[in-house]
Amino acid sequence: MTLRLIGTTSEDGDCPTLYDIEGTDEILVQGERETDPEHLVQLRDVKESETFVRVPRSLLTRYAPRGDTPTLQPFASVSGLFRDFKHAAWRLETRRGYASDRNSPKWARFLAGEDVSRDPDNPWRENVRTQTAQGKRFERVRVVDEPLTQGQGFLLATAPSNIAAGEDIRNLTRTQAQELRLPEHDFWLFDSKVLARFAFDDHDTTLGVYVTEDPADVLAACQARDAAWHHAIRSEEFAGRVRSSM
Repeated sequence: MTLRLIGTTSEDGDCPTLYDIEGTDEILVQGERETDPEHLVQLRDVKESETFVRVPRSLLTRYAPRGDTPTLQPFASVSGLFRDFKHAAWRLETRRGYASDRNSPKWARFLAGEDVSRDPDNPWRENVRTQTAQGKRFERVRVVDEPLTQGQGFLLATAPSNIAAGEDIRNLTRTQAQELRLPEHDFWLFDSKVLARFAFDDHDTTLGVYVTEDPADVLAACQARDAAWHHAIRSEEFAGRVRSSM
């Protein structure tokens, strides 16, 4: 079963952390093992398979689940959020490729070495232009491998069209993302209030999104955004670095 990072109060990757065990209603707790004999003798109904860890109260206060687990919704169900948000729509992209990209007509052109950096506006870019003209922000951080996967190379090559429409797209290496303990799942965050977390199958096809306003989930996403945005490199600069290394 897949673990999803909920949040941590660790500053240097030294515990403690909470994880959601996807597909269950259980939480995995990471912390220092309890070894104090005076405490251990006071524990009740202990099974041989059980162990005990210490975590600060602040970890549970900040990240403990506060409501029902959101249900999986079609991505189309959140389409209105891309028009109705007030200030900022922020995306974290973590996958090594997306089925939607491979099914795009531009994919074959990209593989053939054609320039796919500039395309006419589509409904997505038209909406970006409309919203950014009102002072709103569309921002993304894309986690990339070294070297880039084919799918990541495609996104880098096609980014100029979205940037021209008004998006601010930046890139962060996977090594940096791991050092920052960023989540390993994709999400959109709207106005630091509404979180839409993606679900994918093993073939990189979007299954839908989990939408929540749970304070703990939203706070974790905000912290990930702040860390990623601070270290990420603008797409134009990153593309130049990639070209210079080839």
